[in-house]
Amino acid sequence: MNTMPPVTKNLLIINILMFAGKYVASNYGVDLDTILGLHFFLSSGFHIYQFITYMFMHAGLEHLFFNMFAVWMFGRIIETTMGQRRFLIYYLTCGIGAGLCQELVQLGAYYYGIHSLALTVGASGAVYGILLAFGMTFPNEPILIFPLPIPIKAKYFVTGYAVIELMSALGRANDGVAHFAHLGGMLFGLLLILYWRNGGGRGSHRNGYYERHYDSGNDSWNFRKWFSSLTRKKPRFSVNTGGKHSQDMAYRKKKMEDEAELDRILDKVRSQGYSGLTEEEKKRLFDFSQKK
Repeated sequence: MNTMPPVTKNLLIINILMFAGKYVASNYGVDLDTILGLHFFLSSGFHIYQFITYMFMHAGLEHLFFNMFAVWMFGRIIETTMGQRRFLIYYLTCGIGAGLCQELVQLGAYYYGIHSLALTVGASGAVYGILLAFGMTFPNEPILIFPLPIPIKAKYFVTGYAVIELMSALGRANDGVAHFAHLGGMLFGLLLILYWRNGGGRGSHRNGYYERHYDSGNDSWNFRKWFSSLTRKKPRFSVNTGGKHSQDMAYRKKKMEDEAELDRILDKVRSQGYSGLTEEEKKRLFDFSQKK
C-alpha cells in the first residue's frame, strides 16, 4: 500500500521523536524515562499520566526498531480494516491494559516482600494487541518468520507468541522483560474485540469509527457487512425531474459500481488473504475505509 494510514504513520513518528528527544534531554540533565516511564503506583515517582506516556518511550534502539517494525507491518493493515478512530482506541487500550497488568504483577511482588523499582517502558503491550487483532482478523494469512523455512498461519503465529510469553513470564522472573505486560496487551485486546463483536459501540459511524460484524460461521471478520456501512448514506429525495434527479441517478450508479468493486475485493481477501491483493486493490480498500 502506497499510502500509510494516518494513525499508524503518526504512531511511528511520535515514537521515533520521543526516542530522539530523550537523548537530547539527557544532554540537559533530564531523564525522560524517569519522568514518562511507568513507575510502580506505590512509589513516589508514579503519576497517572504514565499509563499513556510509557508506551512512547523505549529502552534502546533495538527495542524501538522491533516494536515499530511490528506497528508498521501489522498496524497499517489493522487500521485499514478497523478504521482510524477504532484502531487508535484499540492501540491505547492495549497499551494501558498492559500497564495495568504490569502494576498488578508488581503489586503481587510487593506483597511478597519484593520491592521492585524497575520502570516499564515501550509499546510492546500495544504491539502484542495488534498481533492478536491480526491473528483474529486474518487467521489463515501466512507469515514468514526467520529462521523458519516455511510460512505459518497467523493464528498459529499469535498463539505461539502468547505461549512463549506465558512460559517466559513464569520461568524468567529477572530477565528485564515485562512478559505479563505483553500478555496484558493481548488480554485487553481480546476483551475489546469481544466487546465490539457483541455489539459494543454500535451506532457510531463517524471519523473512521466504523461498525464491524462477525460472521460466526466463518473464521474471519465479515468485511462485506462492515465495509458496506462505509458507503451507506441517507437517501436523497427529489421533488422535481430536473437536474437534481439526474444527479441522484448518477450518484446511485456510482454507488452501485463502488459496492460491486468492494464486493470483488472483499471476496478476494476472504479467499486469498490480504497479501493476495494487488497494490491498486489495497489502495482501493484503504480509500473505502477512509470514507465518512
